[in-house]
Amino acid sequence: MSNESTLLRPELIVFTDLDGTLLDHRDYSFAAAQSALECMAKKNLPLVLASSKTSSEMKELAQNLPCEPAALIVENGAGVVWPGEEGIAAPRHTEILAALAGLPAALRSGFEGFSDWGTEGIAHQTGLALREAELAARREFSEPGLWRGSDGQRDEFLAALEEAGITARQGGRYLTLSFGADKADRLREVASRLAPTAHVLALGDAPNDIGMLEAADTGVIVANPHGAGIATLPGESTGKIRRTTLPGPEGWNAAVLETIVTVTSAHGRA
Repeated sequence: MSNESTLLRPELIVFTDLDGTLLDHRDYSFAAAQSALECMAKKNLPLVLASSKTSSEMKELAQNLPCEPAALIVENGAGVVWPGEEGIAAPRHTEILAALAGLPAALRSGFEGFSDWGTEGIAHQTGLALREAELAARREFSEPGLWRGSDGQRDEFLAALEEAGITARQGGRYLTLSFGADKADRLREVASRLAPTAHVLALGDAPNDIGMLEAADTGVIVANPHGAGIATLPGESTGKIRRTTLPGPEGWNAAVLETIVTVTSAHGRA
């Protein structure tokens, strides 16, 4: 049976970033979003997780949610995982590490990635427990990290990687290196497969979410006082993109519940 038939032609699909959006920045809890998640489960509305996290991390997180995600957009859009199916792209993490190794030492030393830190280093840098850090270390498509060098060196670093076909996206905390597609590309792909006529809601808190927010019918910038933030976007003047006043999962919860009421009311369903 296809995803579309099991979801009974949903009127709304929710795409969401995780850290700082659905998950609290401090403790990675989604407790404050519980009521909206339960409402989605009751109404059979698809939830799609879109994150820089690995498939291993996201699968474990998904097991604890009140509603089962319809798909996982992993490692900033580099891959998609469907329930019961394998990822659609071949792993390319080793190619990224090879490109980094080929950089001049002065440029390479400015970037510290997850592969440099190892499991214990990831745990220290992120605040994750060792088990969670081990899952985060299972990179398939991307390499997150921190830039420690100067702004000038950063420009040289990014230009050198671009020559190797590698792009860099700044998230709320990490600079993530990858090949190919982003969250916006995957949003369009997943929405088309799940329910092409559904209203698409996307929520995020960081610059690497901008494309996804702009590709949705409604984009919500979730307040995150701890992150880099998102500058004013053109869609805000028309109401296509709006902002929450509450941070993280509290803001997420309010925005999703409000959109559920708006969309289901428009379709004559309470």
